[in-house]
Amino acid sequence: MTHDELASQAERIDAYEALVQFLYRAPIGLVQAGLDGAVDMLNPMSSSLLMPLARDGSLDNLFEVLRDVAPQLPALAASFGQPSGVVCEGLRLPLGAAAVPGGPQVLSLSILKLDADRLMATVTDATAEVQREQERLARRLRTQARTDALTRMPNREAVLEQLQQMLARPAGGPGFALLFMNCDRFRQINDAHGQAAGDRLLVQVGERIRGALRPPCDRIDPQSGAGQMAARVGADEFAVLLDGLRGRDDAERVAARLLDTLARPHELFGQDVTCTLSMGLVWSGDAGNFAGEMLRDASTAMVEAKRAGGARCTVFEPAMRERAARRADIEADLRLALLEEQLFVVYQPVVGLGADGVVDHAAGVEALVRWRHPQRGIVPPIEFIGVAEESGLIGALGDFVLRRACRDFAAWQRALGPRAPRRMAVNLSRAQLAEPAWPETVRAVLRGAGMPAHQLQLEVTESLAAQDQEVQRRLHELKGIGVTLALDDFGTGYSSLSSLHQLPVDTVKIDRSFVCQADTSNHHRVLIEATVKVAQSLGMGTVAEGIETEAQARVVRELRCAKGQGYLFSRPLESEALLAWLADAAAAGATTAPAAA
Repeated sequence: MTHDELASQAERIDAYEALVQFLYRAPIGLVQAGLDGAVDMLNPMSSSLLMPLARDGSLDNLFEVLRDVAPQLPALAASFGQPSGVVCEGLRLPLGAAAVPGGPQVLSLSILKLDADRLMATVTDATAEVQREQERLARRLRTQARTDALTRMPNREAVLEQLQQMLARPAGGPGFALLFMNCDRFRQINDAHGQAAGDRLLVQVGERIRGALRPPCDRIDPQSGAGQMAARVGADEFAVLLDGLRGRDDAERVAARLLDTLARPHELFGQDVTCTLSMGLVWSGDAGNFAGEMLRDASTAMVEAKRAGGARCTVFEPAMRERAARRADIEADLRLALLEEQLFVVYQPVVGLGADGVVDHAAGVEALVRWRHPQRGIVPPIEFIGVAEESGLIGALGDFVLRRACRDFAAWQRALGPRAPRRMAVNLSRAQLAEPAWPETVRAVLRGAGMPAHQLQLEVTESLAAQDQEVQRRLHELKGIGVTLALDDFGTGYSSLSSLHQLPVDTVKIDRSFVCQADTSNHHRVLIEATVKVAQSLGMGTVAEGIETEAQARVVRELRCAKGQGYLFSRPLESEALLAWLADAAAAGATTAPAAA
């Protein structure tokens, strides 16, 4: 062998030894094996990583060592038909009970087919990588759990978490405030324009709230003592956390800015829709120790804002908790009252006002609900009607009154014949008119009572009839049944004499606030006269509400108001007392011959 050949051989030997040294010192496990898994070579790292899996301490066969954590390896190798290539890559092998305390918990295995006879496997400790992946997944899931899917804003859980951190800070630092908002007419908008429009509206409301706040508006750093968070915390409810404030006035200025921003119309599929919000504000100095309580207090203040007419901000006061608890008690008792028939109906006569001074006592009656509580006695309507509206019970309450009133009316017709009241008036609620199938409910009630439709007068408040197209559509459907419609409390709502012709009503009931001053205020007398004349020109009847004195009755009669109602004639009466009242009137000869209703 020549000198050059010897030198070349020496170089090859040195290169091989260098390769062997690298393989043995490599920071990853390397295993060379046959296609049956028989190990030809493995480095110390692979031996260290695989030894916890070797049941008998033998590392002679790779497949046998990994049988418990990767039983599919022999089949994978046998089915790989290519001359060379990747058999598997990055296969995760949890060690489970075989793991050594403080050692690897998960291995990563890759197998490469070198040629027709040999496999090369790499083994690494994947414990840290798996932990990082799990932490990333946990953070992503936690973010998703704290994010509203529709608006991509933080949700209720995020607000409660952040609020609790703020409440736990030492006293004496910057002040903070919580604003709780609810859309005033979202349900009506959603019903009128559809769910897609409702969802778009909520997204736009969220964007406006964030746009009206100083950036950053989605995150508060509790260490910095200043920041803001805007969140969606319910179906049509939003909350804003304001931190780093000097005083409550700062929070009230932000609230005013938000109300102005949110009062502007929204564009929904080519239509401008206005949706104001009612807002409750709780200042940190008035808060308790728990986030849930502060959020509840802000919601309570929001309800007070809504009760005051909406589109405003009300600052929380501790006395509101007592009122809220009182309303909650009333709601619970009212639900029980509906089940146990504690509710009953009384009837206030509506009399005809003849030009000659003769009173027609049988013109009609108005049905009014009352509540006989087993402990408290008679509960005034002013205490429970508002609660029924807020809690969603007003629909069930109204349906009860309708059924009972129609049943009693039919019984009077059978008992008194022509001396019975000729018309029954029943008040309607927004909840009833919001139900597309409610006209069919009216049909069923009339049919069940055997009562002609034209003898039922359904009354809707002026503000409700005038501001909602969906309500007017439902009123037209009710007129199609044959019932008559009355506009209640006229003069206190949104409509005017010039728009009266646009409402599908047959009768206008002039509010008691005008009637009570009819004999002392020329201004109110002129308003009543104008209402009567416009109503008559449109073929509508008129009823003066709240007549309490002979002087008031004389004025409305002189102004040609067709009918009157009030304590001058009778207080609301239960059915038997009403029949006695009619009998007394008939005996006194005060009732004229029945006129066409």
